[in-house]
Amino acid sequence: MKRIIITAAVAALTLPATAHAHPGHPTTPTAPVVNPVYDDGWQQRAPIAGGPRQEHSVAAIGRHVYVVGGIRPDGSGGVVTVPDVEVYDTRADTWRKVAPLPVPMNHPNVVALGGKLYVLGGLSGGASWQALGDSFVYHPATDRWTALPPMPQGVERGSAAMGVHGTRVYLAGGMRTLTPGPGGLQDTVADVHSYDVLTRRWTTLPSLPEARDHVGGAFVGGTFYVLGGRDRGQINVRDTVYAFAGGRWTERAPMPTPRGGIASAVVGTKIYTFGGEGKVVNGVNTVFSETEAYDTRRNRWEKLAPMPIPRHGTAAVGVGDTIHIPGGGNRGGGAPMDVNDAYRPR
Repeated sequence: MKRIIITAAVAALTLPATAHAHPGHPTTPTAPVVNPVYDDGWQQRAPIAGGPRQEHSVAAIGRHVYVVGGIRPDGSGGVVTVPDVEVYDTRADTWRKVAPLPVPMNHPNVVALGGKLYVLGGLSGGASWQALGDSFVYHPATDRWTALPPMPQGVERGSAAMGVHGTRVYLAGGMRTLTPGPGGLQDTVADVHSYDVLTRRWTTLPSLPEARDHVGGAFVGGTFYVLGGRDRGQINVRDTVYAFAGGRWTERAPMPTPRGGIASAVVGTKIYTFGGEGKVVNGVNTVFSETEAYDTRRNRWEKLAPMPIPRHGTAAVGVGDTIHIPGGGNRGGGAPMDVNDAYRPR
């Protein structure tokens, strides 16, 4: 394995701490929501207080779910990348704002570890979103972000599959460029790296068998799973499941429904996947409603009750025995919503 040692001082931030409008990224009006069915483990929770959000990330510290970055409508037919961070109290069913990211990001790579939030790069920019290497750690006790050494050159990307094991954060796949619109560049990568939060060292690991972005990721036991996703475009969805253990990747039982733009979370030894994008209906890119769970012990999948409001470009996290899924879009492309649902497996 190639080990990248970071010893340099923290670099200056590459973007100002202001929102970035993207007039070339039109929003798609959200689809009408007609009588969503909340049963079979689904619950409707308080909507995101700050309004619609999409292409964000989430992580949980205790009973609190943090919604980090993303995009929202800019009020003039486009979208804006935001630094906003909101916290959902899963017990009280309430929202509050905390200190924003120092740099606005969409598709940020976010995990919780040791009672802190780590953000290791993401995407932002103008008409074409580009990878940022800016990295930060958030301290809930002081409500402050601290800059970390940036990601090494060539490692930067957003929309990676994320996992945590011990003191190391794992990133698999992702994308370096996302240009929305027909024929827009989507630079998907197969790179895999880990970052040790104690030593602040990056390690290069064996690449994924195929490039992936907008993909599910999770550790169960000592194995890192990468599920579904897409390769260079919204409709180029994949059903593959890769598992990393013992320094190598192996292929596991495929997803019943190939999907990209999914949300994923762990309860027990199962990985639950929700929604996604790339379902082509009459030539139009639409959104999946599927909820499917992967049993890591038995290496098999099961289909579960669909999402009451199908979405993509969202994220999920387990708190106890319940999975929380705030935001996302219910039409292909940018269609941010403030929906906040919870799913409790039965």
